[in-house]
Amino acid sequence: MPYLEGLIQEGDRISFDVIISDSGMYHLNFLSHGLGGEKINRVLVDHQIVAEITASEDNFSDSYAHYIYLEAGKHQITLEKFWGYIAIKGLEVIQTELIESTYYETVNSQLVNPNATSEAKRLMQFLADSYGKVVLSGQTANDGMMSKEFLAIARETGGKQPALLSLDFIDESASRRSRLTNRPDIIKHAKAFHEAGGIVTMMWHWNAPEPYLYDTTDHPWWSGFYTEHTTIDLEAIMNGDDPAGYDLLIKEMDEVADQLKLLQEAGIPILWRPLHEASGGWFWWGDSGPEPFIKLWQLMYDRYVNHHGLNHLIWVWNGQAKDWYPGDEYVDMIGEDIYPGKQVYTSQSDRFAQAMAYTEANKLIVLSENGCLPDPDLLNRDQVWWGYFTTWDREFVIDEQGEYSETYTDKAMLRKVYNHDLVLTLDELPDLSTYPME
Repeated sequence: MPYLEGLIQEGDRISFDVIISDSGMYHLNFLSHGLGGEKINRVLVDHQIVAEITASEDNFSDSYAHYIYLEAGKHQITLEKFWGYIAIKGLEVIQTELIESTYYETVNSQLVNPNATSEAKRLMQFLADSYGKVVLSGQTANDGMMSKEFLAIARETGGKQPALLSLDFIDESASRRSRLTNRPDIIKHAKAFHEAGGIVTMMWHWNAPEPYLYDTTDHPWWSGFYTEHTTIDLEAIMNGDDPAGYDLLIKEMDEVADQLKLLQEAGIPILWRPLHEASGGWFWWGDSGPEPFIKLWQLMYDRYVNHHGLNHLIWVWNGQAKDWYPGDEYVDMIGEDIYPGKQVYTSQSDRFAQAMAYTEANKLIVLSENGCLPDPDLLNRDQVWWGYFTTWDREFVIDEQGEYSETYTDKAMLRKVYNHDLVLTLDELPDLSTYPME
């Protein structure tokens, strides 16, 4: 069978015109292989990004985009350069069924920590009960409820506020804390949002310890969580070749644990999402491959749960590839971070299907970071029910003057999402302190 090689230059694409007889869900199978190694490229339907496929370097094989909704009629399906360098023999369009409601109804609501606090159990039960029925709104904002992001959303939506607040321990990394005198008080913001009835999720852009920073013009200290700006070797640390580095990681984990303890003492459950996006390799905790990362994840879990007794944490794993999954006994929920471009409101069903395949334990799946808001009507049509979304901050919501920015989500879609019956906002949350536990 003849094949086509391409996607070399930026903007290169290979397109197929297809006729669909019946509206519904389809799997798109690109018979392809990567030239010179595994290659990831974007899939577009009628000029809108819907998925990414990974082409293996081992001859021609199946590369799927799963659960793509196609209306009856003519469509243009396009493979667009991301990494590029692909050979392709053809496209197969395979009709399939929607994700069944029983998938959501049977989600695992049991927390992996047997000593989890009642507050954590109540929150997890609420999320499990809501799964497959509604999506919770969320927003990243290290300045809390009075952040420019929250205020801009409220102005444009008639006073609506996200149900979740995402906060980042980035400035609590020791190598940043020693240089910064004016850091956001994320513990205060977490307490205030909890008092307002909201749900708190926390992450950590972990700046590498001081000895591993270049601290030069080309490699500034404030970018020390990126692989390219640090010399840290996680494999050496985790296999015992760098014991001093191991001790530094323990020390910094303990410092963040002390902050998290303040929230446990206040009775605040936390959706805890550390070591995010590891499989991408752009952060130092993912640069050495899956095995050292998994060891670090398991070490943090053991340190926080068994040493520090942090029982208010719900563990959200955000590794984004099956080989990086640390095991069902270390994960409560699965998060995917998706930035599909500007004003792309699709359900991102392919990434949801990818997350479904990480484990057979049916962990609750969330959109832990997003650039654009997902259209709730498309979520409903596709039956793709992320437990919640969490829009990233700054340019994804506001401009330099602090006004709402339509770059990624226009105002009409913002208003639609925050006032939709299938989206829960802060004012619509129940009293989680009394939510029933099974």
